[in-house]
Amino acid sequence: MGKSTMRSRSDAVYRGRIRIIGGQWRGRWIELPAQSGLRPTGNRIRETLFNWLTPAIDGARCLDLFAGTGALGFEAASRGAAEVLLVDQDGRAVRQLQTMAKRLSAANVTVRHAEAETFLAETAGTFDIVFLDPPFRRGHIARCSELLHSGGWLREKALLYIEIEKEALMPQLPKDWNVRREKVAGQVRYLLVQTGADKGKP
Repeated sequence: MGKSTMRSRSDAVYRGRIRIIGGQWRGRWIELPAQSGLRPTGNRIRETLFNWLTPAIDGARCLDLFAGTGALGFEAASRGAAEVLLVDQDGRAVRQLQTMAKRLSAANVTVRHAEAETFLAETAGTFDIVFLDPPFRRGHIARCSELLHSGGWLREKALLYIEIEKEALMPQLPKDWNVRREKVAGQVRYLLVQTGADKGKP
């Protein structure tokens, strides 16, 4: 998503823009919406994340539930995802996401204006990869995880990217979800979780 002030140019955020770092749109800039509190996922975390996702990203269906800047969703689309659905409740963010998708001629990107938990109460579509990077300290991870799990949104052995504050306790996740990767960068703790997989087996 994106929820903080601007980072250094070396972290791919510069003067209200964040750069796509891989794939067909590598080097293209995403304009950030005029929305306070956005915390774009910087290039070092995205590089690590998409290295983790390399075996799964090509042809995947991806859902970005708190899209914000679109940094994760557009990165996925650039790197070969077949379909990316960006969901955000802020109208300014949604308009900026739509503008960016049009600018990139991103036929594989769709934008929805909706609150994440309300959206997940709708009839499910199935996804291979979900980006779950909500505003911190509001309980979204546990609630959205349960809705994703119980609502039929996830394909077998789907992957979820989860981003939380470094000091936070591990959010309550469904029993058959297992953490495959985990790292800390600055004040952020980020995890790659796989559903329906035996512990210890990728």
